[in-house]
Amino acid sequence: MPHPGWTRFSFDGIGTSWEISTPSGLSVEHRRGLLDTVERYDAAWSRFRPDSLVADAARSPGRLELPAEAAALGELYATLYRLTDGAMTPLIGSSLEQLGYDAAYTLRPSGRPLPAPRWEDVLDWQGAVLTNTAPVVIDVGAAGKGQLADLLSAQLRQVGHAEHFIDASGDLLNPGPQPVEVALEHPYDPTQAIGTIRFGAGALCASAANRRAWGDGFHHVLDGTTGAPVRTVVASWVVAQTAMVADALATALFFVDGPRLEKDFDFAWLTVHSDGHAEFSTGFEGALFS
Repeated sequence: MPHPGWTRFSFDGIGTSWEISTPSGLSVEHRRGLLDTVERYDAAWSRFRPDSLVADAARSPGRLELPAEAAALGELYATLYRLTDGAMTPLIGSSLEQLGYDAAYTLRPSGRPLPAPRWEDVLDWQGAVLTNTAPVVIDVGAAGKGQLADLLSAQLRQVGHAEHFIDASGDLLNPGPQPVEVALEHPYDPTQAIGTIRFGAGALCASAANRRAWGDGFHHVLDGTTGAPVRTVVASWVVAQTAMVADALATALFFVDGPRLEKDFDFAWLTVHSDGHAEFSTGFEGALFS
């Protein structure tokens, strides 16, 4: 636990486990408010729920009015779609379903990898309004968990819990300023670490090919231009000011190198490649084991 003696509030939400630590316990009212925020986010963005807002886009063309956070999410995805030449896209849902990562969790491919539709052909995302000209399966998993962590952090500050620490299944948000040291999970063995990092105020998020993996080498980080899993990178870590940006950039590092992303974003990063070598930024304050 990053801060010994703090009280923990654990729950499940958006398909993963969460733990919020605070110096003093959260009231029943505050806990209920946090869970309500998680439920609202899931009800808007989950492609696994037939009653979600984005589920309508998968059924037919139309116009969706999404929650206010959609504006920041859409702007971030648009930037990363451009920087990765279409490889990172919110339209990756149909590609994931094709390979078996569907609402029923069949984990059995129904055919060859399916490229995602091109954003410019089927989607117009303006602020919190999304208009699709064809049925599309929206999946914002590359940034959504981080954005939800940011929303929960803002809510905690609003109710008087300025000091807190959020662990969203390994994606960490530390409002600071007290630094926290954590291990960097081995991309092939979750019981081991390849190093450690110490970070202060901000977020540390990771992406790895061993998470949500199934079948014969399939995993959840797909290239939108091919619909196939990325094979050149196995893990990445990002430290950024917000969890949404850190979460998204950890996925973007599977498609483009860190220096290219540094032209548009202020962040520190580490990327581990499938051939065993690692690359990192000068600002990544971690230590890798030899």
